[in-house]
Amino acid sequence: MNIVSAEHLQHSYGDKVLLRDVTFGIEERDRIGLIGVNGAGKSTLLKIVAGLVRPDAGSVTVAGNVRVHYLPQEPSFGPDDTVIQAVFAGEAPVMELLRAYERALDKLAKDPQDEVCQGQVLNLQSQLEAVDGWAVEHEAKAILTRLGITRYDQPVAELSGGWKKRVALARALIQPAELLILDEPTNHIDGQTVEWLENYLQARTGALLMITHDRHFLDRVVNRIFELDRGRLYEYRGKYEQFLEGKLARQASEQASVQKRENFLRNELEWVKRGPRARGTKQKARLDRYYDVLEQEPEAANGDLQLSAASARLGKSIFELDHVSKRIAGKKLLNDFSYIAVDGDRIGVVGPNGSGKSTLLRLIKGELEPDSGEVRIGATVRYGYYGQETTPPGDLDTRVIDVVRDIATVVETTDGELVTASQMLERFLFPPDVQWTPVAKLSGGERRRLELLRILMSAPNVLLLDEPTNDLDIPTLQVLESYLDGFPGVVIAVSHDRYFLDRIANKILAFEGDGIVSLHYGNMSDYLAVQAARMSSAEVTDSGNAADVQLKTVNTRSRRRDTLRFTYQEQREYERIEDDIAAAEQEARRIEAEMERFSHDHVRLAELFEEQRANEQRLAFLMERWAYLTDLAERIEAQKAADKPAD
Repeated sequence: MNIVSAEHLQHSYGDKVLLRDVTFGIEERDRIGLIGVNGAGKSTLLKIVAGLVRPDAGSVTVAGNVRVHYLPQEPSFGPDDTVIQAVFAGEAPVMELLRAYERALDKLAKDPQDEVCQGQVLNLQSQLEAVDGWAVEHEAKAILTRLGITRYDQPVAELSGGWKKRVALARALIQPAELLILDEPTNHIDGQTVEWLENYLQARTGALLMITHDRHFLDRVVNRIFELDRGRLYEYRGKYEQFLEGKLARQASEQASVQKRENFLRNELEWVKRGPRARGTKQKARLDRYYDVLEQEPEAANGDLQLSAASARLGKSIFELDHVSKRIAGKKLLNDFSYIAVDGDRIGVVGPNGSGKSTLLRLIKGELEPDSGEVRIGATVRYGYYGQETTPPGDLDTRVIDVVRDIATVVETTDGELVTASQMLERFLFPPDVQWTPVAKLSGGERRRLELLRILMSAPNVLLLDEPTNDLDIPTLQVLESYLDGFPGVVIAVSHDRYFLDRIANKILAFEGDGIVSLHYGNMSDYLAVQAARMSSAEVTDSGNAADVQLKTVNTRSRRRDTLRFTYQEQREYERIEDDIAAAEQEARRIEAEMERFSHDHVRLAELFEEQRANEQRLAFLMERWAYLTDLAERIEAQKAADKPAD
């Protein structure tokens, strides 16, 4: 049953047609990934489904009881919102209660003797208990902690764009919604957090529609893929592999249709050329058909982005970091780090946000000076730097082709081919009519693609790529990866995209914190396999407990207190949590038995699979809560013992 139906959608932006007679439905268990080149209209389609943009023609119908929540690429917040207030935004009754509860707590903290406020807090606690609001609060704070946010009372206005996106993501994940719409949810979050988000979305009930360029994430989460291509929407059942197979089949079919059209026109042309006397003896319908087919020009295919690896000569001495240390704002990012680059290096740089990955690129480029140690750069090195915030230079009124011609009018590739600026733009999906438009008319993703083209045309021999997968679409990433396969120089790429690093890296530099950077040979999967083998179960448990303690010691209901104690809600939860865990484990056994019983009933098996994932999520949450509450109980007892007067 469709919870959302879109019928015959048409939409244009200026002269550019984004949607051509697009029709589709979303069912209650669908998890859909929307892909396509930047500027194709993907975000516009999401906004139309969310009801934020009215299409030029067509309609979107949402079932009466279906709630939709939309996470944009650039989220907005109230000017005075704290993190927790922003997360509890929304019109759902439970969100309104949680916001009121937070306001009452803040007021009570300023005047603990205010009896009216005390009554309000107790009343709100009772109402939250009735609607299971504490579970929503626990989930919100657990999600924030997983996203690296522990200061719930921090004003959102103080956060950077990346941290604001994380707050908005937490808000989206806890909203009661039958359809969750996410626009690039993996941007600005590290690899471990992306993996957690994958697991969260896999276990989430309800439908999902999202844009992502992270192919590993796409493959783990979705069960349908929509491709928006030249205004048409194509649907593929399955994951990324099935999409690739389906697209190849579609393109082969389209090519066969083009060949049939050409054969028809060739045959009919011979007939038409026989002259007026011959044509007069033929049916007029045949002649009309010829002209109809002649006027039906096939749609221009996007084609493949292709660029031979043109680069300047690279000498034996490339760059060397000799016992380099660097601090920024008092934080140790590099501590006595050494590395000598060699020809053929394909280095992936990984680690948590803020650990120093971008700083490493700036040191290698010579943009920053180390606090100690030395960075030596070879005389023949010619850097190509693709930064997170890089945009094409010049005025936005500059034409696209002029932006490229500022770098070169003609490029000679490694195989001796001479390629003009216009031809290069076509290979990067900028057709002739777009080349003569101002940069201002390009989407953000198209501008990033244009900047990548400028960098590659400058013939670098050392490429420094800082989060290239954040804004580049999948077709561009595929071509960049193919380009790097033949690139004769050195590549260093900071990225959280596991698929990209598996594709291009032969070494991994891992930032481990406190300035420590370790070197691993192989791609990202090799590195993760080594890390998993080294991680003992004890380390996993300690890490999980530490995260939970960090989360719950800043719980707003227990904040500003010097003496450790359970809140009323925590005390009740602690008393029953073992029974809840036992019930969840019993439910897991029941589901397993049912799955064996219905092993040949695919419909029932799919339902049981969803039940199993939901129960696993609940059991994991209960185990995390049990670890936190048990630890807190032990610390409370330890504090009581320490405070007890000596005999």
